[in-house]
Amino acid sequence: MSTDKDDKFLPSPAVQRGPPQHPLSLIISAIAFYWVASLSVVFLNKTILSGSEFKFPYPLFVTLYQLIVALVLLVVCGQLGKRNRSFSMIPPFEFDLEIARKIAPLSIVYVLMLTLNNLCLQLVEVTFYQVARSLSIFFNILLTYTMLRQKTSPAAMLACAVVVLGFFVGSYGESNFSWAGLWAGVGSSVFVALYGIYVKKTLAVIDNNQWRLLHYNTAISIVLLTPIVLFSGEVGEINREVYFLWDLGFWFLMTLTGVAGFLINTAMFLQIKYTTALTNTISGTAKSCVQTLLAMVFYQNPITAMNGFGIFLSLLGSGMYSWVRYAEMQRR
Repeated sequence: MSTDKDDKFLPSPAVQRGPPQHPLSLIISAIAFYWVASLSVVFLNKTILSGSEFKFPYPLFVTLYQLIVALVLLVVCGQLGKRNRSFSMIPPFEFDLEIARKIAPLSIVYVLMLTLNNLCLQLVEVTFYQVARSLSIFFNILLTYTMLRQKTSPAAMLACAVVVLGFFVGSYGESNFSWAGLWAGVGSSVFVALYGIYVKKTLAVIDNNQWRLLHYNTAISIVLLTPIVLFSGEVGEINREVYFLWDLGFWFLMTLTGVAGFLINTAMFLQIKYTTALTNTISGTAKSCVQTLLAMVFYQNPITAMNGFGIFLSLLGSGMYSWVRYAEMQRR
C-alpha cells in the first residue's frame, strides 16, 4: 500500500529548544527501519503485480486488501495502546458519520492515488517508476498556487524544472515504454499532490491528530473501493484465472505487503523523531537512488543511456527540491 506520500499522516515531532541527543545506534536503526519498510512496499508490490511466481495483475483488489490489512493493524494497535505504552501514540478506533462525511473527499483522492500508483508499478519497470511519478513535485507547485494561492520560490521552481526535464528525457529513453504506465504515473502524481493539500485542510476536522485521520481515511477508503472492485470484474477474473488463489504463500506475500505499507507510518515517525529534518530529507533522496540501483540488480531492467540520464535528472531535481524546501523552512 501505499506510495512514498503516506508520510503525511505521521505525528509531528515535538518542538525542542536544542537539537535532541540520541545514541548513534538509535539514529541508524530508525533510518534503516524506514528504508526497509519503504523499499519493501515497492518491491513486494512489484512482485505481486507482475512477478513470475505469483503474478497477480489486479491493482484494485491488491489496493483493497492492503487497506483492509492496514485497518486491522490500526484497530489492534489502538487496543494495545490502552495497555501498552509502546502503542500509546495510536488512539483506539473510532468512527463518527459526521466526521466521516467531512473526510470523504480526502479518501476519494487517497483511493485514486493508491490505485494509480499500483497500476503504474504493474505496468512500468521499477527503474522507471521513480521517473513516472516524479511529476508530483510539479503538480504540488501547480496545485498549491491554484488552490491555496501560495507562490513557490525561484530556487524550488528551478529544481522542479530539472525534475520535469528528467521526466521527459527518461520517458523518451525508456526501452520498455508503456503509455498506460506513464499516464498512471502522471495521474498518481496529480493525486499525490492533491492528497497533501487535502490532508492539511482535513486535519482540523480531527484536532490535528494524524492517527485519527488515518483511522477514518482507511475505513472510508475501504467502503469506497469495495464496490469499485466488485463492479470492475476483477473478482470474477481472479476466480477464473488465478490458479494459486488457495496458496498460503500468496496470501502471506499479500499480507506482508499490507503490513509493510502500514509500517511506513511508524518508520517515518521514528526517523523524524530521532533525526533532523535534513537527515530525513537526505534519507528519502538516497533511498530513491538505492531503489533504482536495486531494481537494476534484481530485475535486470535494461537501461539506455538516455533513460539513465533521465533517472539521474529526476533524482537530482527531487534532491534539490527537498534541500530548497528544507532551507526555506529553516529561515522561517
